[in-house]
Amino acid sequence: MATPVIMPRQGQSVESCIIAKWHKKKGDQINVGDQLFTYETDKATFDEEATVAGTLLEVFFEEGDDVECLLNVCVIGEAGEDVSAFRPAGDDVAAPVAAETAPQAAAPAATEVVAAKVSDTAKDNLFISPRAKNHAEKLGVDTRFAEGSGPNGRVIERDIEALAQSGVAFTKAAQTAAAGSSDKFEGTGIGGRVTTGDLKKPVAQAVAEAMNAQEGVAYTDVPLTNIRKVISKAMHNSLASTAQLTLNTSFDATEIMAYRKKLKANAEKLGLGNITLNDIVLYAVSRTLLAHQDLNANMLDDKMRIFNHVNLGVAVDTPRGLMVPNIFCAELKSLAEISAETKDLAKACQGGTISPDLLSGGSFTVTNLGSFGIESFTPVLNAPQTGILGVDTIVQKAKEVDGEIVFYPAMGLSLTFDHRAVDGAPAAKFLQDLKANLENFSVLLAK
Repeated sequence: MATPVIMPRQGQSVESCIIAKWHKKKGDQINVGDQLFTYETDKATFDEEATVAGTLLEVFFEEGDDVECLLNVCVIGEAGEDVSAFRPAGDDVAAPVAAETAPQAAAPAATEVVAAKVSDTAKDNLFISPRAKNHAEKLGVDTRFAEGSGPNGRVIERDIEALAQSGVAFTKAAQTAAAGSSDKFEGTGIGGRVTTGDLKKPVAQAVAEAMNAQEGVAYTDVPLTNIRKVISKAMHNSLASTAQLTLNTSFDATEIMAYRKKLKANAEKLGLGNITLNDIVLYAVSRTLLAHQDLNANMLDDKMRIFNHVNLGVAVDTPRGLMVPNIFCAELKSLAEISAETKDLAKACQGGTISPDLLSGGSFTVTNLGSFGIESFTPVLNAPQTGILGVDTIVQKAKEVDGEIVFYPAMGLSLTFDHRAVDGAPAAKFLQDLKANLENFSVLLAK
């Protein structure tokens, strides 16, 4: 029995997802647990696994397509089963255009490989998938002349391939590069003469070869993932729309280092996990923020949203890019709970299973580059939040104690804040209070 595979809904706020990669193709045998495709929201990446075994009968969308949640993406069943009932509304999937059956334009002269003149049906407002667009740029094809065979008339990769096979509609850059490139055809006639049969080679291939020969392969264009595009846009908008200022300080980490050493030595006996220095900083931030409400807030144009709880964002580095999951109501959780939740969130982000609902609604963010040996940096606000704390590495510093110079482990803190919402003095007061709480951590735990 044929079984459709739908686009999952990852979180209540997600309406559609982009298919990033297909791991199987039409006709493949599928086993339960096989990865079918990878898909992206605007915040995270997920892998969809097969829950039934059979043959992949049909694929309704291509890589790069934006698919509504709960819409059928593909169908698994027994070979020969009818899948027409499972086609998404407006889907017009056709078989890929084979090279033998592709429409052929009149063969160009061997001495002049240029684009044939096409009809004046070019379309300026084109509905095209990112994968098809990249393929068109590679082949030098003018996408305006493509006829879409994808869902709702969308131009997909096979449409670009068909257009290229037809030998028409190349861009001016491709035509210029291909001019005089008839030597790219291998002649099979007498004395190596180029014959009509030799011209069956796609014109697009000649164009691509000519461009490569002329320019050389000096670089590789790698399309941005959806997550990278979102990060790029968010960072640019943050810097463009806020008034960011960074204050730097450091504190004596002697007490928190000694406390962590005790925890580590008694972790098994106490039933605690590996509580890190970063967990300790997160705990201190959660207890300090509520006394500095302007930093536990979002700046929303003409108003500020002050949070009653600390929804603490934790920056996580993943293979797919930066993610910031939130520990909600962090000020109500113990150090052990914050430590465990931080690790669970990081694992979910790195594994691509994080719920998008956990990636929004934060009131303040902490980002730690100390493990990379960074002594000071300027974090970029996670807008619309009004503050973000950078945690730096530990360095040895000197200070005077009872007339003597002693060295101590100093951990750096870098606070970036939105100067539209917070003035310099209140921001400095937050750092001052946080520093005091960290240097007297045992007292903070007792409160």
